[in-house]
Amino acid sequence: MLMEKERNLVVEYGKKLITENLTDGTGGNISIYDPETGLMAISPSGMDYFKIQPEDIVIMNLDGEIVDGDRKPSSEKDLHIEMYKAKPGMTAAVHTHAMFCTTLACMGTPIYSVHYVLADAATDVVPVTPYVTYGTKELALAATETIGEGKATLLANHGFISIGKDINDAFGIARECEWVAQIQWRTMCVGKPNILDREEMERVMVKFQSYGQVKAKK
Repeated sequence: MLMEKERNLVVEYGKKLITENLTDGTGGNISIYDPETGLMAISPSGMDYFKIQPEDIVIMNLDGEIVDGDRKPSSEKDLHIEMYKAKPGMTAAVHTHAMFCTTLACMGTPIYSVHYVLADAATDVVPVTPYVTYGTKELALAATETIGEGKATLLANHGFISIGKDINDAFGIARECEWVAQIQWRTMCVGKPNILDREEMERVMVKFQSYGQVKAKK
């Protein structure tokens, strides 16, 4: 099976979208890109995440052509394709309709650095991509322009997308951004959030590079 490993990961992380409350129903989508072959494995359109099987995952190239698979690919295939074109080195994308990210997106309010963990997204502000109809090339291009040097952007009146060096990275960013968005929303409800400045966030980004069980350089 072409891209068998990637297909299985898309199935696995699709279920996580639901179990970790990052989307409802069939909303959102996931893809994994292999730069060596130039192929992308992406979730199918409108299918229950708990019923999707590896053979349901669609394999496409970055020209938008289906290389393998009988299913219709996600309606946001162009969003994923354009992210990979714009962000060399990124090999996974996660699009969610998570509650708090989507709430801020519907307000036109970015996610600010109310907590240092936002540094996971390689930025101090997750910007809002202006509203464009879902599933269009225009939305894809607007999102890649808005995301800047960071790894995430809100989509106005729609949702959120993150990219990463692998699927665990992209999914982790989606999870952390939703958590920070919730903290921001809660602080906005009772007062004015205290936002960390860019200088502090840059320090945190550097520290995050050696966080956890990082292999020592030889």
